[in-house]
Amino acid sequence: MLGRVYQRTRRARIPKNVIVATSTESSDDSIVDYCRLAGIPCSRGSHYDVLDRYHAAARETGADIVIRITADCPLMDPALIDTCIGVMLGEAGAREPSLSLGGPSFPDFDFVATRLPPPWKRTYPIGLDIEVCTWEALEQAWREARVPEDREHVMPYLYRGVNLGEGAGQVSTGISDHGLRIAILSCDEDLGSQRWTVDTHADLELVRRIYGAFGTSEEFSWLDVLRLLRSRPDLVAINAGTKHKTLGDVDARAAEGGPR
Repeated sequence: MLGRVYQRTRRARIPKNVIVATSTESSDDSIVDYCRLAGIPCSRGSHYDVLDRYHAAARETGADIVIRITADCPLMDPALIDTCIGVMLGEAGAREPSLSLGGPSFPDFDFVATRLPPPWKRTYPIGLDIEVCTWEALEQAWREARVPEDREHVMPYLYRGVNLGEGAGQVSTGISDHGLRIAILSCDEDLGSQRWTVDTHADLELVRRIYGAFGTSEEFSWLDVLRLLRSRPDLVAINAGTKHKTLGDVDARAAEGGPR
């Protein structure tokens, strides 16, 4: 599954580096071994302070724009990743595949995502979660965030307290409590109840069935998945009873994090 996430993310046109950011715990040695065998770049950091882990990986690569994709989303859509980065960098950035990670000196936003957690409403399926931020915003969060969920879930500090208003097209914008410029993409219709991530055996079975339906091709889009599921309600029923995790689900050891 990690390989699927990596390959699908890697097909996005704009990002120049895709890196697996895992922990230094011995339990994650198998991830590092797999990445080495598969030729996938890998960085290791804190197990519980995931914000610190992301900050270290971004610092190692000199990234000016940081994209967060979680490894339990094997239906990630590369074109949607490019769309999010394009919103951050401006329309020209979305059309230019050779754009460097640095982008323009003054991006339009500090943080762009396809969803925010409750109480905000999501419209993209669970499993198409994309978060994009500037290096400066990530470093501010790493330096200042002290709430455990901010350390474990990486980016809540950035959008905390934002009041979203109307933006252009399907983009809502606002300013967070920490003065950061936020943009959230919305789908043309409300698909937020659909579950395409993998946390349970039922989730895994659904994703296996989806991949099986497309045969040897791995280049299907999220819209292809949507069309498949609309034609196959039996597939949707596989994980319909799964309860999604919330932002409040954190490990207490994340509270021990902070700048080092």
